[in-house]
Amino acid sequence: MSNTTASLRQKIGRAGDLQSVVRTMKAVAASSIGQYENSVRALADYYRTVESGLGAYLREHGPVPIKTASNNQIVSAEIRAVVFGSDQGLVGQFNDVVADYAVKTLAALPSKPAVWAVGERVHARLADAGLAPAGLFTMPNSVKAITPLVGQILVQSESHHSHGESTELHLFYNRPSSGAVYMPIGQRLLPLDESWQSKLTEIPWPTGNLPEVMGGGTSILRALVREYVFVSLFRACAESLASENASRLAAMQRADKNIEELLETLNRTFHCLRQSGIDEELFDVVSGFESLSIE
Repeated sequence: MSNTTASLRQKIGRAGDLQSVVRTMKAVAASSIGQYENSVRALADYYRTVESGLGAYLREHGPVPIKTASNNQIVSAEIRAVVFGSDQGLVGQFNDVVADYAVKTLAALPSKPAVWAVGERVHARLADAGLAPAGLFTMPNSVKAITPLVGQILVQSESHHSHGESTELHLFYNRPSSGAVYMPIGQRLLPLDESWQSKLTEIPWPTGNLPEVMGGGTSILRALVREYVFVSLFRACAESLASENASRLAAMQRADKNIEELLETLNRTFHCLRQSGIDEELFDVVSGFESLSIE
């Protein structure tokens, strides 16, 4: 009996310790969601500014011609993709969802893409799916660490542009929907196709004064496109991190509920066994007293 109650005490203690860890992780995930969501909202104004600048340039200089072949496909375009996942576990199906979506989307492209994985977990999922990533980046653990990551990705992208190659760049990440719900998103950043340029020219200028593009046309366009790619990568990473922490928060909430139910069961069993032991001891005392009384 003592061994059984002792083992139950140990299980209750371990479950309590685990519940403390889970609740700490819940608090960390909840606080992290806020900073990433705030960064996404802060980027919205800057994103609109970059789009307005591109629209002003295209209205003044006309659409940028895109080299095409007879079948209207980009000439010698190298397809590259960036897939944002996670470096840490306890996120449910987070990495599986974005990896499956990326593999399915990239399989429909005309040529085999080169893929960069952001996060060790999604890197493993992509490799298991037969899409071996060409590179691996560490997923940031704070808003301040996003900018260096984006810089590394841009350096890789610029290295291919310097060799005169045309690059088609795709992004895949999970975007928060509502609460702990998220959905996989695929976005093609480059090249800037005609329909996208046409939409930019339709964006109205926020003031009554007509804008004027200063400096060399090509250098200004490159700077605007570079900022557009930067802010798109930054936003994708921030939204992915917000989704990751939302998924982890939901997983920790389920774990907390399961541990709470387990503790109730263990405590109930422990009290039943303890009461049963007390009853047996009382019966022994009563039986001994009655035996002494009869003698």
